[in-house]
Amino acid sequence: MTAEEKIRIAVRALDSKRAEDIRVLHVTDLTILGDYFIIANGNSTTHTKTLAEEVEFQLSQQGIEPHHREGMNGSNWYILDYTDVIVHVFCQDMREFYRLEQLWADAEEVDISGMIDKED
Repeated sequence: MTAEEKIRIAVRALDSKRAEDIRVLHVTDLTILGDYFIIANGNSTTHTKTLAEEVEFQLSQQGIEPHHREGMNGSNWYILDYTDVIVHVFCQDMREFYRLEQLWADAEEVDISGMIDKED
């Protein structure tokens, strides 16, 4: 499965559970960690956990399992590492504290408007 297909599935999973401020950054030329970062946040620790679990479930349904995961036991920041795509799901305060979008400000932002539900 391509990185773009993983991104589409993950973004749709996040959107389906009402993730806030979903962003996809193309970081290939900036780091060896992966090609894309998906960043989103929930409005509570329960919501954040639900978001991460939904991404993992939807990708698992396609036979894609994370290479590594962090924070699955009641954390404020969940990371699902699919090697080329790394999903970061935060609680709002943790996202504001770590400011990954600013840390990776040189990354190109991917247009996800066609992947999310425009009804809100």
